[in-house]
Amino acid sequence: MKNKTLEEFSLLAASKDPVPGGGGVIADAGALAASLGQMVANLTIGKKKYLEYTFELTQIRKELEILRSSLLDCIDKDAQAFEPLAQAYSLPKDSKGYQEHLEACLRKAADSPYLILKYAMRIIEIDERLASIGSKISVSDAATSVMLAHGVLYGAYVNILVNTRLMKDRSYADQLTDEAVKYVDEYSIKALNVFDDICKRLTDV
Repeated sequence: MKNKTLEEFSLLAASKDPVPGGGGVIADAGALAASLGQMVANLTIGKKKYLEYTFELTQIRKELEILRSSLLDCIDKDAQAFEPLAQAYSLPKDSKGYQEHLEACLRKAADSPYLILKYAMRIIEIDERLASIGSKISVSDAATSVMLAHGVLYGAYVNILVNTRLMKDRSYADQLTDEAVKYVDEYSIKALNVFDDICKRLTDV
């Protein structure tokens, strides 16, 4: 799935096919957010004004490449988790081991968006730093990156919720949902603060 062209991927997302769904799309958006962060690092490294940050920016660039690649992998992980869940829904509810099988499929289906959520949180943290040490000519890219990651937070949350709401193990489901809510609340504020700060700097004359 991740090797589709942009045209192919967008057409599949627009079709009746269940994958890529919301999980795959937010993984792709997260990968693009990481890519924009890498652009900021690449446009800053080597500039005389920012030489003191060369090592840090090099490390940031490496980490963002890992995040970008990992998020693209999540496109396939999300699609792979959906298939057994769809099959589980088609089984007779009174069949032996039905609920246990469904529960396992729901947990697996929630794993991918939870991982995407964590990746988006880290991108926001990195964008916060890039907003401070990145080249001024690329600061708008950091702002775009952080707002893409901001949207990914909410997409990841709702894709967690759509699975946890059906789990019978309410202790596990509630814990996962509560963690997601906490992270979204904290990091959405952080992302908006980064964006607002960059916009203020761009409008101040």
